[in-house]
Amino acid sequence: MKSIPEDIALQICEQIREEKGVRLFSQCWGCVKFSKGDGKKMCFYDPPNNWGCKLVNKQYDRQS
Repeated sequence: MKSIPEDIALQICEQIREEKGVRLFSQCWGCVKFSKGDGKKMCFYDPPNNWGCKLVNKQYDRQS
């Protein structure tokens, strides 16, 4: 499994939120609410590979 660079994961996360929106009580809503925009507290942040968010993972796989 290839590692997702943190800056790329954050870009993908922002792209997903722009495209799909952040619906109340969705995975993205909870992530944004509790992380307050800090990438190290977001769902995707899972060192060393940053594969913590299924939405980011899926998009990264498509792009790679």
